[in-house]
Amino acid sequence: MNFLSETLEKYVTDHSEDEPELLQQLTRETYQKILQPRMLSGHYQGRVLSMISKLVNPKTVLEIGTYTGYSALCLAEGLQKDGVLHTIDINEELVGFQRKYFDKSDYGTQIQQHLGDAIDIIPKLNTTFDLVFIDADKENYANYFHMVIDMLNPGGIILSDNVLWSGKVIEPLKKDDVSTEALIKYNKLLKDDARVETLLLPIRDGLTVSRKK
Repeated sequence: MNFLSETLEKYVTDHSEDEPELLQQLTRETYQKILQPRMLSGHYQGRVLSMISKLVNPKTVLEIGTYTGYSALCLAEGLQKDGVLHTIDINEELVGFQRKYFDKSDYGTQIQQHLGDAIDIIPKLNTTFDLVFIDADKENYANYFHMVIDMLNPGGIILSDNVLWSGKVIEPLKKDDVSTEALIKYNKLLKDDARVETLLLPIRDGLTVSRKK
């Protein structure tokens, strides 16, 4: 997932905002106890998410794909005082882990967890959003986009993670590689959809910022 040299990445991180202590603790415990710890947003991307959220200053945030809660805590840093972050994940085993760190933070009462399939849960959320973060099963990225675009307030932001997919999006497509194929189609969708203006950032594994017109 690294497109810069380790030395240059370290320089970038060293000259960016420090990682909060709570998120350092979350990272350590994730690596100790949870499978696939590389799914964490990590220090640098986490600070990017935090900065974007602070710039948007959202009243409502939707996160699709919670994992251990790192990115949710980063996005919550920009919430308005009475704001709410809804986060959806399908893994029941991680709910307690997430909640432990949410409650240790300053945003515990503002973060609402939803367990289950996002395709089923999103239509039941009776609200609109200022900021959406899509970081779940790649095959459904386009479906998530179509579901949330009408729930996104004008000027609202959709962030899409892993859109470079370790560089596979520019390599010859392998047979039965449904995730890469889905991301290639999704990236084209964001570029072509007239309802949003889109910028793909080569951050970590690729992060797209799409603003609703």
